[in-house]
Amino acid sequence: MNRSELVAALADRAEVTRKDADAVLAAFAETVGEVVAKGDEKVTIPGFLTFERTHRAARTARNPQTGDPIDIPAGYSVKVSAGSKLKEAAKGK
Repeated sequence: MNRSELVAALADRAEVTRKDADAVLAAFAETVGEVVAKGDEKVTIPGFLTFERTHRAARTARNPQTGDPIDIPAGYSVKVSAGSKLKEAAKGK
């Protein structure tokens, strides 16, 4: 499902226009992005998803073509965890 299909499904379920559904989806994505960028808290939708910023330590990797070592600096990543309801849905229950 791509973004336009998701917007159409949300609009049908919520009985709103596609424009309104798209605006809500964009606002949701922007809000989650801002909270994750701060890094001091996580966004939780109980039973569905949790978004949180995690720190990744610096490490040394290898170039698969040459075998030469590559230094990868420390940085941040996003951890997305599925909630219990989403896990049950994935099982087909």
